[in-house]
Amino acid sequence: MRYLVVLCILSLFSGLTGCRQESIPASFKSENTFENGVMQSTPNFAQFREIPIPENATMSLDKTLLFGNDPLVGRLAFKVPYNQANMFDFYMQEMPKFGWRELTSIRATNSYLTYAKDNRVAMIQLTSTSLNGTEVIFDVSMTKNNSSSKGYY
Repeated sequence: MRYLVVLCILSLFSGLTGCRQESIPASFKSENTFENGVMQSTPNFAQFREIPIPENATMSLDKTLLFGNDPLVGRLAFKVPYNQANMFDFYMQEMPKFGWRELTSIRATNSYLTYAKDNRVAMIQLTSTSLNGTEVIFDVSMTKNNSSSKGYY
């Protein structure tokens, strides 16, 4: 009987320790969060003034790598709760409002849009996700400053 009580207590203890709460990714944290006594900054799409970001976007920090914001260079990845067709139309309408000029676009299972602005190129990849959402990968890179590329920009 004593072994049965000890076994029940151990089972209960191991069950409780297995239910520990995972830390929430930074893109879901509130603005004033602390981790290990250090204030954590929350990703904020407002800092990207050169590109349109749809409402309810959630940044994918593990896929985002930015080298600057003025001008923006690097990769910005995020997910949105809108289907890929709507996101394609969104970027076709919104990118020119931000000063970008369309170079090419491909509407397919994975859609791609390419834009130019000043001495940069923006490549947007749209991939459908489960539950009718879309993953957006926004790559911005510098162009070469030579006579052959100046004709495009």
